[in-house]
Amino acid sequence: MLFENPTKQVAVTTADKVFEQMQHAIVEGEFAAGSKISEPELAKHYQISRSTLREALNRLEKCHLIERKANVGSRVVDCTIEGLLELYITREALEGMACRQAALNMTDDEIVAMQQMLSKHADSAALKEGVAYYQEEGDVDFHYKVILGSHNKQLINLICGQLYHLVRMYRCQFGMHSPRASRAFAEHSHIIQAISDRDGELAELLMRRHIAASRKNIENKIAQSKDS
Repeated sequence: MLFENPTKQVAVTTADKVFEQMQHAIVEGEFAAGSKISEPELAKHYQISRSTLREALNRLEKCHLIERKANVGSRVVDCTIEGLLELYITREALEGMACRQAALNMTDDEIVAMQQMLSKHADSAALKEGVAYYQEEGDVDFHYKVILGSHNKQLINLICGQLYHLVRMYRCQFGMHSPRASRAFAEHSHIIQAISDRDGELAELLMRRHIAASRKNIENKIAQSKDS
């Protein structure tokens, strides 16, 4: 049986459903980065009470998708270059650790499922053309599955529960097209091979290098945009 994410719960209450709807809307840019959140308007839009809305907003704040300040109110987080680079440095450390744990704890069935998932990724037209490597959310996302494969509840909570959707928000805001698309896919293949070999040290090193390379690619893009 594949390991399930303990941080992911089935939407049961109204607050659960509103939280998931707003989370998706923020990540996809339907709520603009940095925009002010009007509680009366949202309560009316979702046809819910202010207390139910605040419960959903509390959870969005824990996911770092909104900011709340006294006497100011709530805003969608602003996607800054500095914030993006800080996020990637944090990911490098945490996901590297998760990858080492995955090499120790991931089941053989999970590894086979990951290899099959990468085979499906390889069929993507954008990836074949080397222009983009886009992965849908959750169970078809390589990084997400590696984190779950760590079977470390603390890491899963930190990365999937608090940072995962913020990472996706930044990806949507800054675009998925990258000259690294083909190389990133190859790096994923090498990582899953290290996990399959149960080489935790190599798996961690490869994941850290993979995320660091993505960060350097972003830094290069920023430098080029400043020069142009």
